[in-house]
Amino acid sequence: MTIELPERIGFLARVREDVAAAKLRDPAARSGVEIAVLYPGLHAIWAHRVWHALWTRRARFIARAGSQITRWLTGIEIHPGATIGRRFFIDHGMGVVIGETAEVGDDVMLYHGVTLGGRQREGGKRHPTIEDGVAIGAGAKVLGPITVGAGSVIGANAVVTKDAPADSVLVGIPAKPRVRRAGDDTRALLTTPEYHI
Repeated sequence: MTIELPERIGFLARVREDVAAAKLRDPAARSGVEIAVLYPGLHAIWAHRVWHALWTRRARFIARAGSQITRWLTGIEIHPGATIGRRFFIDHGMGVVIGETAEVGDDVMLYHGVTLGGRQREGGKRHPTIEDGVAIGAGAKVLGPITVGAGSVIGANAVVTKDAPADSVLVGIPAKPRVRRAGDDTRALLTTPEYHI
């Protein structure tokens, strides 16, 4: 049996990958330079990588202090203990909160006002796991140690408190999943009025 290790890429390759992911997901993006200089969602994730590295090396106070500085500068609060995958993109970003035990997969997109939060005070896993390719609309709240399956879309202002299978569309308070139909466009699902509260 062989163990497959995750692919490791260098700092500049990761930055280029992040900029390309933002350009792919944001129709207003005009250039890579504009994205790298003016997108607070990217600044927050780049800073998070530094603070997360310190957190995992037990420099917890410095990591928390750094994450608070990033929050003041970007309006995006990502706990340094959160695990974030590749090509993660936060569009606009103001008011996004990601808790300590949250796990976010690759190719995930969040809009402003999203919370990946907890619902309990006990230790251990308190925050959600968001699998690969999930898109979460503005103001949505995903709460507790739940899993949102890969390829799912969470509508604006939805409140998700239960596990959702892969390729779900989640809307409402509390959110109720339905199976995502073949050919459903993620951007269209996030902006269609029937998916807003």
